Amino acid sequence: MVHESLAATNAVVTLDVALPSVVWGWIITMNMWAKSIGTGVIFMLFYLLKKYPQEAGSYRFPIAFISVVFIHIFLFFTVIDLHQMFRFWHIFFHPHFTSAITVGAWMATLFVVLLFVLLFASYIKRDDALFDKTLTWTTVLAIPVTLYTAGLMAQSTARELWQMPTESAQMILAATLSGSAAVILLDTYFKKLSYEAKRDMGIILALSALGAFILYMSELIFGPMKAEEVAATLEFIKGHGEYSTMFWVGQVFAFIAPFILVILSIANRSQNMLKIAALSALAGLWVSKHVWLVIPQLLSMS
Repeated sequence: MVHESLAATNAVVTLDVALPSVVWGWIITMNMWAKSIGTGVIFMLFYLLKKYPQEAGSYRFPIAFISVVFIHIFLFFTVIDLHQMFRFWHIFFHPHFTSAITVGAWMATLFVVLLFVLLFASYIKRDDALFDKTLTWTTVLAIPVTLYTAGLMAQSTARELWQMPTESAQMILAATLSGSAAVILLDTYFKKLSYEAKRDMGIILALSALGAFILYMSELIFGPMKAEEVAATLEFIKGHGEYSTMFWVGQVFAFIAPFILVILSIANRSQNMLKIAALSALAGLWVSKHVWLVIPQLLSMS
């Protein structure tokens, strides 16, 4: 509906209307979930090579390959979500670095280049020195790559639930959670890591789960005190809210169950419990991310 037309400038002012549905849905959830794994396994490989260089050496190529696969899943879901996907090249040829998605696209592209260098160094040239030197820069770049989504969400006006400091912490914890879980599951096939190395992966998984759960509970309890919009948003997951069941399913499978299972696995030296914790964390993380992504969009902005 045209509200006002200014003849002198030919400018047209239109009335804002409520969006009819959720704009960011499961496609963006896949985006964030895959990105967390793609960057998280790089963090874990860097840690393992520093602390357990001999046994972790055989994981150079497999982990680099897993990272490439999941980063490309992340990029695929990013591109298909663009309303004008065949114009994505504008990000590189006509960039506006005030946008988080532009900054993220450039960093993700460089990250992919470094990942292919890792594949080249480990599979073709078989140069561990080149691999480890490149891995250091790849690990450093993985930090802003996994954080940029928090900046993108924080740029969404009138979405008070998506605050930059909290979302940044959640993105890092999602990466360490999913990265450690992926390495634990990878070792069930290669069986190269010692008990101590797998225990360390379990501890990282448990601490990441605990940290993420505390952040979610902090937002759930104290968020409504910050803004009315947050209070209204959280009603969708409180009590008999529309997303209450899904929210708690995600919290249990992503954070509570893995934390308990890791503690039990260390106490009993049980490898099976560690595998179950890893599977639970990866599945639950997707659900948790999806709920937190969708519920702010259920409020009409008009």
